[in-house]
Amino acid sequence: MGGDYYDFIRIVAHHTGIAIADVSGKGIPAALIMASYRASLIAEIRNNYSIRTICQKVNSLLFESLESGNYVTGVYGVLDSRNHIFTFSNCGHNPPLLLRANDEVEFLREGGPVLGVAADSAYEERALVILPGDILVFYTDGVTEVFNSEGVEFGPDRLVQVVMANRDRGAQLIADAIYAAVTAFASPDHVFDDLTMIIVKRLAGPQAARDTARSTGA
Repeated sequence: MGGDYYDFIRIVAHHTGIAIADVSGKGIPAALIMASYRASLIAEIRNNYSIRTICQKVNSLLFESLESGNYVTGVYGVLDSRNHIFTFSNCGHNPPLLLRANDEVEFLREGGPVLGVAADSAYEERALVILPGDILVFYTDGVTEVFNSEGVEFGPDRLVQVVMANRDRGAQLIADAIYAAVTAFASPDHVFDDLTMIIVKRLAGPQAARDTARSTGA
């Protein structure tokens, strides 16, 4: 039982909601808060609101139900797999990593504050075009906030290095490589938090060309 959550939510054809979140605290209390967050998120998605409005409404619902000191961080976005556009809002969560095919690195921070702390929090959304060979990595703090025997944190820079070193592999193998790197880095007495990741990779090369031909009916 824990407070991490990830989900893939079918919206309409070619549109998939992608969610990752983390609750303050651990164990059964955190799991119960996360269940409430998921139910609120799904309900607001079905109302067909914009992403920023969904985040605002979920925040208001959590503010009404959470005790002081509890909160949720999360990223929610929609992937349009036909037009290769990802639109998202980051609600105080670890910023997802976007590794472009040209080695450009960006962390996705646009959005707003953590959920459930202030009733009137406002959120923004951002749309990205995902190009062939681009990789998106969503993760919770259990991935980067790991320390070795010298007290050095794994951190986002090492995460970037691992993704770059494995960029030619499939999404599952990239996730496996991150997990292996994090666990190998950690001090023997490190107490692991939940390690939750989502990897989204747009194919490049001949396979991408075939996918494009199918999607356009060519």
